[in-house]
Amino acid sequence: MKPSLRLLGTDLDRTLLPNGVQPESPQARPLFRQLCAQAGLTLAYVSGRDKDLVQRAIYSYSLPQPDFVISDVGTNIYDLRNGDWQLLSDWHELIAQDWKGHNHEQLCQLFSPVRALRLQEYSKQNTYKLSYYFSLQDDQEQLDSQLSDLLEQRGVAASLVWSVDEPAAIGLLDVLPRHADKYHALHYLRRLLDLPVESILYAGDSGNDLPLLISSVPSVLVANAHSSVRDKAREMAAIAGHSERLLLARGLGQMNGNYSAGILEGVAHFFPAAAQQVLGHA
Repeated sequence: MKPSLRLLGTDLDRTLLPNGVQPESPQARPLFRQLCAQAGLTLAYVSGRDKDLVQRAIYSYSLPQPDFVISDVGTNIYDLRNGDWQLLSDWHELIAQDWKGHNHEQLCQLFSPVRALRLQEYSKQNTYKLSYYFSLQDDQEQLDSQLSDLLEQRGVAASLVWSVDEPAAIGLLDVLPRHADKYHALHYLRRLLDLPVESILYAGDSGNDLPLLISSVPSVLVANAHSSVRDKAREMAAIAGHSERLLLARGLGQMNGNYSAGILEGVAHFFPAAAQQVLGHA
């Protein structure tokens, strides 16, 4: 017997939000809202956006109100179950240990000789998140090695999360405490709720979703994801021995697998009982 879906975690931009170049199936978002209204289902938005931008997305795209928001690529976690945005300070105490006493300004200075990096806007930074732009023509592997060496010299435990803003055709880099990415934040939330891994579904589309997409968490990569992300997810999941936990959405019925249609396809694949309640009416 397949487990029940208890926690649905989804990225926002170009996963739930139809703000990429590919078309959205018109019936998908209304069906997603129906899905999230099911009793016993906890909804978490897991995004690189900050709190204000997440709020704007919820309003602009008529999204269901979540129970939790993991924002800023995993550096902040908010509990919304009582109607307000309660920041979970225990999470900050945990991830702060990785910085080894260094602050945001000191790490910016550490990376200042790396000319290929351009610091993103002030609004996209926070205490535990350094965000940069880089050119897609730059050698990402060489940059990764250079930055990792600088961090190792200072004893800083960090994750370098690389992704691409496809509409803007520019590379994005987030430097985070090692335990502050989407993967560790979602597992922190899972432990907080005392849920087994098998009761979770995660949906994503980009490089900063890969740690979850290739893990033991049942996951779906939406069909509009870039082909390079699709290839890398398939390869890395196979190496990790988790191929059966990753679905590459391709379309289901009259839906094309893009954005929320891909999320619903993931629900249908891993949690058919939950999907039947909404897709039975599609």
